[in-house]
Amino acid sequence: MSAVQIFEYGRLVESGDGVSATVIPGRVFAWLEEQCLKADEHAPAWLRLTSRRGQRVIQVTSYVGVLRAPCGFQIEILPKIGSETSASLARRKLIEMLKCLRGFRHLKTLNADLQADRMPLLEVFLQQFLETVRHVVRKGLRSDYTARQANLSSLRGKLVMARHLSENLVRRDRFFTEHDEFTPDRAENRLIHAALRKALGMCSAPANQRLARELCFVFADVPLPTDVAQDFKRIRLDRGMAYYEPALEWARLILQGNSPVPGAGQHHVPSLLFPMEAVFEAYVAKHLARQLEDGFGLKTQVSREHLVVHKDENWFRLKPDLLVQEGTQPRMVLDTKWKLLDRAKGNRFEKYKLSQADFYQLHAYAHLYLKDTGHAVLIYPWTESFCEPLPVFDFKSAEGLKLWILPFCLERSKLLLPEASPLGRFISTEGAQAGSASASTRI
Repeated sequence: MSAVQIFEYGRLVESGDGVSATVIPGRVFAWLEEQCLKADEHAPAWLRLTSRRGQRVIQVTSYVGVLRAPCGFQIEILPKIGSETSASLARRKLIEMLKCLRGFRHLKTLNADLQADRMPLLEVFLQQFLETVRHVVRKGLRSDYTARQANLSSLRGKLVMARHLSENLVRRDRFFTEHDEFTPDRAENRLIHAALRKALGMCSAPANQRLARELCFVFADVPLPTDVAQDFKRIRLDRGMAYYEPALEWARLILQGNSPVPGAGQHHVPSLLFPMEAVFEAYVAKHLARQLEDGFGLKTQVSREHLVVHKDENWFRLKPDLLVQEGTQPRMVLDTKWKLLDRAKGNRFEKYKLSQADFYQLHAYAHLYLKDTGHAVLIYPWTESFCEPLPVFDFKSAEGLKLWILPFCLERSKLLLPEASPLGRFISTEGAQAGSASASTRI
């Protein structure tokens, strides 16, 4: 077995005696344990080393995607959307949500041709990359003029006299020249070639291996980059080169990585892990923008307000996830939370599993952005235990400010609203009433 699937906050063990967890090979567990021990204390924790019943246990956190150990063993971490969500459905939903992340907008929704239920998630990503490169090849590799110096048998370009005299003092049949050569040796092609070489070493699916070899053959005349970071800075998409963009987005992910693993790039640990909070925020932002009524706009990651002023300097920037504006006037401030709520725990002790810190945070946003008048919203994923909005919350210190706790239905890509609420002025209620969420939409 070369791959396992687990959900967020799942547990991994070396042996399964007496512990409810997924068993992985000893060398993979040892590598993960090493990552836990050497992780930077200031970096986000993507793994936790714990103990249960006297046995060492590694628990994943809210990072989702695929992790590949140096030996090639893959761990797929899927979002925990509901209590009975299947792995194949969670994977498909993850792919759909990743499309909303910057840099992943070229990701295609999975279909039957991709055999997503059987193909490892890393292979799905690699297949998408290879398809974008094949599209580049079909459209044609772009060439550019590059300055070259060479000792040639015929005069080409201009003679570099100093080098010519030193190199060819007794070789009158040679000319050391500097000339421009029209060649595919440009930064964009070098980066794609390097990503292809790396992808070839990562592929295990025969179809991906075959396609990767074919594409590497096409790029055989393109040298590999000597400095990947510098080549990314040299990218210049000339007119008519828009078709290069998807392949270069994937090349950046493959070469530079998108993983919290320390030194992943240097140790060839290709991993694609994403904080689920950021994935959920991007997904909500994309679909909520479409749900707004005419005349209102959605801003993301607004950061123009600060909490305090000290010595004539602004300190502690306040950056809500989302801000609904009417023209330039803020009307609603919203924050997304990838946490599970429970309506059955609506008492003053359990508080629906809400976080007091989240309330403090949103109150600060609303105080400065809305001037204590308007609507503040906390958005959580829709689940069987949180399938309709909570009753409205009132702030004692601001009578004109209301706080709403709303579910976002991932299946229908809609923010669900209370019936006959004032939020309907800003957000379309078509198909978004809480009562319209039927059991058939549950995921």
